[in-house]
Amino acid sequence: MKKHAEEWEESFSENHFPFPRRTSVHSPAATCIPLTISNVPKVTLGSCMQSGLNLWNLDRLFECLPNSLRPSNSGKQSEGGGRNHSGKQSSEAVTFALPTLIPPRVIPLLHDLAQQMVQAGHQQQLFRIYRETRATVLEQSLRKLGVERLSKDDVQRMQWEVLEAKIGNWIHYMRIAVKLLIAGEKKICDQIFDGVDSLKSQCFAEVTASSVAMLLSFGEAVAKSKRSPEKLFVLLDMYEIMRELQPEIEKLFESKACTEMREAAINLSKRLAQTAQETFVDFEEAVEKDATKTTVMDGTVHPLTSYVINYVKFLYDYQSTLKLLFHEFDPNDPDGQLAIITTRIMQALQTNLDGKSKQYKDPALTQLFLMNNIHYIVRSVRRSEAKDMLGDDWVQIHRRIVQQHANQYKRISWAKILQCLTVPASENNNAVTRTMIKDRFKTFNDQIEELHQRQSQWTVPDSELRESLRLAVAEVLLPAYRSFLKRFGPVIENGKNPYKYMVYSPEHLEQMLGEFFESKIWGEPKR
Repeated sequence: MKKHAEEWEESFSENHFPFPRRTSVHSPAATCIPLTISNVPKVTLGSCMQSGLNLWNLDRLFECLPNSLRPSNSGKQSEGGGRNHSGKQSSEAVTFALPTLIPPRVIPLLHDLAQQMVQAGHQQQLFRIYRETRATVLEQSLRKLGVERLSKDDVQRMQWEVLEAKIGNWIHYMRIAVKLLIAGEKKICDQIFDGVDSLKSQCFAEVTASSVAMLLSFGEAVAKSKRSPEKLFVLLDMYEIMRELQPEIEKLFESKACTEMREAAINLSKRLAQTAQETFVDFEEAVEKDATKTTVMDGTVHPLTSYVINYVKFLYDYQSTLKLLFHEFDPNDPDGQLAIITTRIMQALQTNLDGKSKQYKDPALTQLFLMNNIHYIVRSVRRSEAKDMLGDDWVQIHRRIVQQHANQYKRISWAKILQCLTVPASENNNAVTRTMIKDRFKTFNDQIEELHQRQSQWTVPDSELRESLRLAVAEVLLPAYRSFLKRFGPVIENGKNPYKYMVYSPEHLEQMLGEFFESKIWGEPKR
């Protein structure tokens, strides 16, 4: 051994080392710091293995990323780890170039040195030096990126905006760690320990164990933290990246020595899936039981409705991810699970809206509120991917519900006023007294003015629905009024002050109907 040590000392001493102590700024190699260990040549294994990616040149690491995943000039990663809202992952069909962790020309030297140490019986010393050196470099690289070890309590105390940003960064770090750093460590480990199978797998496992635990601990902390609806989408983002990386994780950690890390990653995917599924149930219950006292005084679309619909739309951005998630629990029908969850959320929303509609004292406004909200739901579903899951039957059924509420509104609002204009045909004009006709006109005038004053402050936000509702009212009101005027107008015209009673022309009424459902705010009542 002494003879070998002297030869290694001579071959790899500081003066005879076959590459410079400090490379140029254009080289991926970093400073080689001498490391003296008993019976191991100076400036050899440890110092060589510290070469390559170092803390001052992480930009070299980012150059290994596809353009779409590189940090912006401001140094911030794209929110959500680079997800776009078309439902496609930005990392799809892109190539990652492994970083140069150790200069390629040094690898054969390290391989030969490792072989000689094993043959000389210094296997454990070699193992310790390699593990300590490379594990430290990997951990420092991750910390330089921004990876930190956080507990469930740390996560729970964070403001939502802070946590959301950290999750987006974590997704980016996971890609870099698995696709670049850990894959790079696997490559150099395989090269240096080629032919030393007894060390290869164990060295790689112990080099990466602490870093993998640090990365996965954040995911575990988020998965175990208190559930809330807004966390669902970041949970899906996290689940998505774990599933994306799963083939590489299984390949990198396929050896027996890496079993614990491989299983920890798989278990994190399952825990994220479980937490996401439980969050679905929580959301459904929260929607149904939402007890906010917010009342939309004009009967327009409730904030809860727009919130839930937007939530469902975002869900369908994750359709492929959701199918993978549901496959974890029901491999036979992942599509069916998504349809069931969507249906339940919609039903929970309608149940809540029914309850909120009872807050109105005016039953006509109750019907208008339900009409507006169900119409908004149907229109949104028809324009989204949810339509394919809910089906045409669901859409048609709910369109009929919208029509039913519109009909109920007409009946409640206009039945009484139309009754003023109705005189049985069996009664001839001589039997109808002028006083009766005056009373009918006066009642009609008061009621139409009151309806106009009140319902022009109500809102039907959808222009097509608003016009169709006005038209439906006009189709029954205007013919009835014209008929009444034609039949009994002469009775009033031949009397005193006829225009005190015949206030409105059909054209004036039509103009007034055009002001209904416009959210107008009136001062004094007008005629």
